Amino acid sequence: MTPSDRITIEQLENHHNKTGFKCSEETLDNYLKRQAKQDVKRRISRVFVAVSASNPDTILGYYTLSTLSIELSHLPEELAKKLPRQPVPSALIGRLAVSSEYQGTGIGKLLLIDAIKRTIALSDDIAIYAMIVDAINDNAKQFYEKFGFSKLNVKGERLFLALKSFK
Repeated sequence: MTPSDRITIEQLENHHNKTGFKCSEETLDNYLKRQAKQDVKRRISRVFVAVSASNPDTILGYYTLSTLSIELSHLPEELAKKLPRQPVPSALIGRLAVSSEYQGTGIGKLLLIDAIKRTIALSDDIAIYAMIVDAINDNAKQFYEKFGFSKLNVKGERLFLALKSFK
């Protein structure tokens, strides 16, 4: 990839080289190689990949997007008290990974922004209150927090971003 190479984000297709993808988390590598296409086929999630114009088959990074409802009690009280007493419709970024070779180049940020933009576009037709992510480790948690994600009132490292701030 050259510095002037244009990066695009598109849905995962058969021509993308899943086996060549390697990041610092084996579970994320294995998901892309072994499970992603099955989840897409079963309509469990959508998988989006970042590729360069000069090498459109090489996956620079990827993320998954699916729907989710979260319990109202999982939101901070100041937000929860303004919402109806029912589960809150959300979008889940289940996985986000950047190839080891391209970490630190801004591809993770591009993937996250793309996920947020896609979700906001959908929220004009389907109610989606927030983006949810499961931070796999402290580095991932810090990455998401830089973009305004906050901890939910649940066990683990589940974070959220209210989409109303983008409208």
